[in-house]
Amino acid sequence: MRIKICVLVLMFSAAVSFSKADQTKTDVVERLQSSTKSLREILNTPDKGIPDEVFKGAKCIAVVPRLIKGGFIIAGKHGRGVTTCRLASGGWSAPAFFSISGGSWGAQIGVESVDLVMMIMNNEGMRHLMEDKFQVGGEAAAAAGPVGRHAAAGTDWKLESQMLTYSRAKGLFVGIDLGGSWVERDNDSTVALYGRKLTNHAILDGEVPAPASARPFLAAVRRAKAVAATK
Repeated sequence: MRIKICVLVLMFSAAVSFSKADQTKTDVVERLQSSTKSLREILNTPDKGIPDEVFKGAKCIAVVPRLIKGGFIIAGKHGRGVTTCRLASGGWSAPAFFSISGGSWGAQIGVESVDLVMMIMNNEGMRHLMEDKFQVGGEAAAAAGPVGRHAAAGTDWKLESQMLTYSRAKGLFVGIDLGGSWVERDNDSTVALYGRKLTNHAILDGEVPAPASARPFLAAVRRAKAVAATK
């Protein structure tokens, strides 16, 4: 048992260290591709995915492919994500990059990777996403989003939540708790893709054109919104 625990701790530490390493353009493009795949898979399972009403109302969509979760007594999580926001013109911004990390007390043992999707539902949530750093559950209110083709009538998710969170578990854990997690601008990934330092505000406000490598991701976002609009 002791050996198993040591192996799990080493696996989690190694995975987190790898995810925090400096990013190359190849790393960032692969993350965009993984995020695109996650969105497409959600669209292919509407009865168990994000409701049309949520897609319709979302101001921004953020995806963290392969968010690493794990721990022994003290659980932890870390991942790098990509996000885009709706512009005043009706289009979608170039992708901005962020990291999410945090820990919480728990009695779980294990390491796994999940896909995380965050739907930003109002201007206040968008403002937080444009900041250099914010805490989920602190200044930014977040809740587990409703699941299914349509959101249940009478729920208060639209009025009270700045962010709705969804996870696709591939291991032993079920669901995800983002409370206490920190979301921070990912400078390494930004420089890797754009060749210079940029703020998330500049990117998400439409001041930066989208590179060719981001087009499939933005196309998946547009398709998700278009499909929801027809329902």
